[in-house]
Amino acid sequence: MSLTPTGDTLGGDPKNILRSKNFWGGKRGRTRRRVIVILGPTGSGKTGVSIKIAKAINGEIISADSRAIYRGMDIGTAKPTKKEQQQVPHWGLDLIEPGERFTVADWKYYTEQKIQEIKTRNHVPIIVGGTGLYIDALIYDYQFKGPTGAKIGDFTQKTCSDRTSIKGDYLLIGIKWPTEELRARLKQRIDQMFTPELYTEIKNLVQHYGWDSQAMKSNIYEYAWRYLQGELTLDQAKEQCFYEDWHLAKRQLTWFKRNPKIIWLPLDKVYSFVLKYIQDE
Repeated sequence: MSLTPTGDTLGGDPKNILRSKNFWGGKRGRTRRRVIVILGPTGSGKTGVSIKIAKAINGEIISADSRAIYRGMDIGTAKPTKKEQQQVPHWGLDLIEPGERFTVADWKYYTEQKIQEIKTRNHVPIIVGGTGLYIDALIYDYQFKGPTGAKIGDFTQKTCSDRTSIKGDYLLIGIKWPTEELRARLKQRIDQMFTPELYTEIKNLVQHYGWDSQAMKSNIYEYAWRYLQGELTLDQAKEQCFYEDWHLAKRQLTWFKRNPKIIWLPLDKVYSFVLKYIQDE
């Protein structure tokens, strides 16, 4: 059975969901005060479409990717390129060194501050990523124990909400793909990532941080490093990386399927849907 959510999962036409009073929990606010969330599994095309949307609506992007927080881990985490980051403001990238402690509470605290800063500029905050726990912590307002103005790592304990209602004004858009098409996209992305630039990135990371950092032992880094060490052939490394990415995508979809407020759309419909929604307000 496919794990890809469908319109039926959400109870019908996305437009009807948006028009429902219960969806927003009351009167709808203006778009400039709303936070747009673009989510979906790894490799679904979130980066490209979110930049296109941000350029059109004066938006600023906040990453909700638990791997993009690390400095120096660019190619292997499929982080937006420097050229992409220059097109619109990006936040939530390169926050810590690999191996430093960074919790979901830290991300929520950081993101809430950035949302307010973006709104003071009369820009639209756009949360983009596939880390479900990050997104849930924000939209359901999970409460964490930590000092006011806490620094990264100061949060030690959390209490989760009951996840019955979204605490804020969020438009949640999920990118859906047929299973085989998503698998093909992942394979193609992996083929494109195994480059000399990736190998240089890994060697620099190992030189600076060693191989014991947990941040290094995820996805492409582990298998590309084993390829460089002669433990795997290139084809074996790519195959292992694909299975890791595919299992990650399935876990992400399973997580997001629990939220009936997500409007799932094909990638090529996301941009026009968001712009039309804004125009119709």
